[in-house]
Amino acid sequence: MKFFVDTADTKDIADLAATGLIDGVTTNPSLIAKSGRPFAEVIAEICSLTDGPVSAEVVATDADGMIKEGKTLAKIAENVAVKLPLTWDGLKACRTLADEGIPVNVTLCFSANQALLAAKAGAAFISPFIGRLDDIHLDGMELIQEIRQIYDNYMFETEILAASIRSPNHVKLSALAGADVMTAPPSVIRSLVNHPLTDKGLEIFLADAKKAGIKV
Repeated sequence: MKFFVDTADTKDIADLAATGLIDGVTTNPSLIAKSGRPFAEVIAEICSLTDGPVSAEVVATDADGMIKEGKTLAKIAENVAVKLPLTWDGLKACRTLADEGIPVNVTLCFSANQALLAAKAGAAFISPFIGRLDDIHLDGMELIQEIRQIYDNYMFETEILAASIRSPNHVKLSALAGADVMTAPPSVIRSLVNHPLTDKGLEIFLADAKKAGIKV
């Protein structure tokens, strides 16, 4: 499973990229607004920190506007993936941009039928929002499983990018359900290493080493 980090904080991205565990970045206008910096400037810096795809989202809502903005975003760096909403206009724009070789991440997916449409429109990624489905008492993991089966049935190349990931359990279940990629905030990715038995075991080993006077 590929790991994308969901943030526009370049310090966090650089820190996580240094581990070699991060395969790409997802952003949105809300995340970039928090930086207080120009949109294109932030995207360009993020693209310089990773060789993987960096999702940059359009703000237009009509197909022509999305296509225009998508082409502008794609010029920022070679690894930009244009992020489009799962609407009819978004699907039209996806088809046009994909036909021109620009990778598209279709976002705000909440049903298997929507994911099917995105794949047929040539999306490079489809982003089902797990946490937001959980918020309304639906099973986000069931959606991942349904999309996985449909894509496998017809050999679609669109990658399933599990989004709105809020906990380590979401990461594990997404991997078990067959998601190709997951994107999560830096705090969730860092928390994956934590386990109380690991901490306890290390504490015991270090105490025993000290008693024995072991030095390396």
